[in-house]
Amino acid sequence: MLSYNELKPGKVIIIDKSPCEIVWTSGIVKKQRQKPHNTVKLRNLISGATIEKTFTQADKIQEAELESRDMKFIYANRGKVVFADPNNPSERTELSEEIVADKLLFIRPNDIVSAMMFDNKIIGIKIPIKVELKVVEAPPNIKGNTSAGGNKVVITETGLKVTTPLFIEVDDIIRINTQTREYVERA
Repeated sequence: MLSYNELKPGKVIIIDKSPCEIVWTSGIVKKQRQKPHNTVKLRNLISGATIEKTFTQADKIQEAELESRDMKFIYANRGKVVFADPNNPSERTELSEEIVADKLLFIRPNDIVSAMMFDNKIIGIKIPIKVELKVVEAPPNIKGNTSAGGNKVVITETGLKVTTPLFIEVDDIIRINTQTREYVERA
């Protein structure tokens, strides 16, 4: 059980029998003639809904026990995403595209991701903070256009559009931050 002052962004707690991740917290607030409280914004990991809730000293909050399991991405087709056990490729799991969401832009076939499980059911996937993707489409570099340190938009092998420096060309491997969707460096 957690206390109201232990709630921090990134922790996963149980609200109405569903796991909810804390996205934001106000910290401990104490106003005159009021008990101290902590207001948090929660994202339901199953439905994706965002709610705001206030906890006080008397509240005991149950922390969610999430399990993690490695899965190999196989393919995505018609709203379904197929993963397999890396050790047993015949054991496949099919998820809806809503669970994987926009993380599909950062993973390629045969990439290993971590599946988050709650009550033996997959509720989401975690991808690395930085991934390396190959550039498949890039506008040509124009000579003399580098004095301002210009940028251009390139398209990666997964369909992700990223703003990069002008020297990035087709077939380059670039490193991308998955949280900010920004170019980090050429690999």
